[in-house]
Amino acid sequence: MKTEKFTLRAHDWLHSSEGKKWFNEKHFAESAPRYDLATRLLSLGQDMGWKRRLVASLPAIPDPVCVDVACGTGDVVFLLAQRYREGSFTGVDLTREMIELAKGRNRDARVRFHCGEMSRLGMPDQSVDVLTGSYAIRNAPDLGEALAEFHRVLRPGGTLALLDFSKPRSAILQRIQFLLLGFWGGLWGLVLHGNPEVHGYISKSLRSFPDAESLERKFVECGFELVEARRHFGGMMMQYLLRA
Repeated sequence: MKTEKFTLRAHDWLHSSEGKKWFNEKHFAESAPRYDLATRLLSLGQDMGWKRRLVASLPAIPDPVCVDVACGTGDVVFLLAQRYREGSFTGVDLTREMIELAKGRNRDARVRFHCGEMSRLGMPDQSVDVLTGSYAIRNAPDLGEALAEFHRVLRPGGTLALLDFSKPRSAILQRIQFLLLGFWGGLWGLVLHGNPEVHGYISKSLRSFPDAESLERKFVECGFELVEARRHFGGMMMQYLLRA
C-alpha cells in the first residue's frame, strides 16, 4: 500500500531524459488512482470524445496488430478492440500502477497490458499495423528515440495516431498557455492529490516540447508522412494521423 507523500518537483527532473523518465514513473504512480477522473476534469469532459475521434480516424484493416503506448488505464486499447472485430491489442505503460488498473478493467481476451518504455517496446521490426498514443509523446524521455522506435515496429504503410497538447510558435502565446495550464492543472493536482505538481506538470512538460510546426517537421525527419492534423480545444490539443 502506498503511504509516502508525493513531494517531487517537476522542474528538478525534466532537464535530462533519465530524470524525466524517473519523474514520470513516480508522478503517474501517484496520479493513477484518480487519473481517469483527472483527465475528464482537466479536459472539461472532452477527453473520451477526443480518444473516440482518434480511433475513428484509423483505417479499416482486417485483423490488425495494435499497440497503444503510455496506455494509462486502457481507454484507447479498449476503443481499439471495439473498432476492430479481429486483431490483437496491447497496451504498454511505464507505470505498474496504471497497468494494474488497466488489467482490472479488461474483459477481452484479445487485449493485454504490460509495463514497458515507449522507446524500447521489445517488439520485432515491422510487426505492428497500428500504433497509438494519447498524451504520450510529450512524456517521452527522448522524443527522437520514441519516434524512431515507433517507426521501427510499424510495418511499411502502418499507421501512427497521436493525441497530445500542442504548443504555439509565438512566445507570447506560449507564455499564456503555460500560465493557463499551470493554474488549471495545479488546481486539480491540489484538489485530487493535495499537491499542485501532480497535474501542474503538464505545463512544465510543454516547455521543452516542440511547437506544432517543429513537431510536424520532426515527424517527417523520423520517416513519417503526415496524413492529417486536427485541432481540438481551440488548438491547445492536436490529433495527428501519420503513415510509416
